Amino acid sequence: MTQTEIEKLVKKQRDFFNSGETLNVSFRISALERLRACIIKYEKKINQAIRADLGKSAFESYMCETGLVLSELTYMIKHTRKYAKERTVRTPLAQFHSRSYQKPSPYGLVLIMSPWNYPLMLTFEPLVDALAAGNTAIVKPSAYSANTSELISHMLRECFDEKYVAVVTGGREENTCLLNEHFDYIFFTGSQSVGKEVMRCASVHLTPITLELGGKSPCIVHKSADIKLAAKRIVFGKFLNCGQTCVAPDYLLIQENIKDEFEKYLKEYITLFYTNEPLKNEDYTKIVNERHFNRLVNLIKGEKIIYGGDIDRELLKIEPTILDKITLDSPIMQEEIFGPILPIMTFNNIKEAKEIVLKGEKPLSLYLFTTNKKIEKEILKDLSYGSGCINDTIIQLAT
Repeated sequence: MTQTEIEKLVKKQRDFFNSGETLNVSFRISALERLRACIIKYEKKINQAIRADLGKSAFESYMCETGLVLSELTYMIKHTRKYAKERTVRTPLAQFHSRSYQKPSPYGLVLIMSPWNYPLMLTFEPLVDALAAGNTAIVKPSAYSANTSELISHMLRECFDEKYVAVVTGGREENTCLLNEHFDYIFFTGSQSVGKEVMRCASVHLTPITLELGGKSPCIVHKSADIKLAAKRIVFGKFLNCGQTCVAPDYLLIQENIKDEFEKYLKEYITLFYTNEPLKNEDYTKIVNERHFNRLVNLIKGEKIIYGGDIDRELLKIEPTILDKITLDSPIMQEEIFGPILPIMTFNNIKEAKEIVLKGEKPLSLYLFTTNKKIEKEILKDLSYGSGCINDTIIQLAT
């Protein structure tokens, strides 16, 4: 789309919002019901598109994408009427003749920019909430997940008039054109570098934004942990979607005296989940494109590999890989990994583990495995992070 075409689309949506039609709660619920029916209708094609982009199995696509969107739709269809109601609040005594209330109000025209790693879920979940709140929306899916983006465009054109919900496909040029426009809210999921550009452009119009970005997420394993269960859950959370999850455990901090035993269980569960030849496993996800594949391969070079490390350049697959003897100065500790590589660092006591975490940027997520309540309270009190779990990984997204 050109800048002129995007300008016309923005004006069309703003005119529709100003008509007041989206304020009607029944209209919103009807839109959500149409979207739910469309997703159910296209479920098989959704699985095929996501598999073409990322190599995900139908089971993983439903578990991490389609099923979550349908759950969000069901919830919002049930609760939108309640959320849209006025809420009476207390009135100060000096104004006792008055009635005070809060009235939920939509922002207006919303821009949703989604990434490639969970291309359906991270497009449709914010869209569901935007529509439930009475907004119009322009959706910009990632060019990296081209098959899913094309299907999303087809589905939303089938469901909605573009004056209400529209899709803009393309790459950086289209992103730039969209960010030059005046939106009432921007919801962006993606890298920190692009997030900075989104914030810069939004500041011109003082547009409120949500930035859902990545980061390095430590996983601390204390000697009191159930080591076998911890290894199982870390393997699940780290290698889900081939490590291409923003809240995946990024690096492992394990107490020195349990390291050898823990590594044994890590290897055992990787083999159990992905077989002895994960590169030949059709249900093992691939890296999204060659650029990211090469970046990950370079992170492995020169490091001590204690498991995995094999690659298939043609299929863009990298084995689940464990790296040992990693320090804070190692190249892999300088950026978010976003791939199936797990670096291991050790600590002697919990104070040392906290110091390692505090030397880096504030974690997006933090995971702690321990049965010691004192250690649990200490970590929760002393470290700041976006989200997390005790004795599990990833599962906080379900709540």
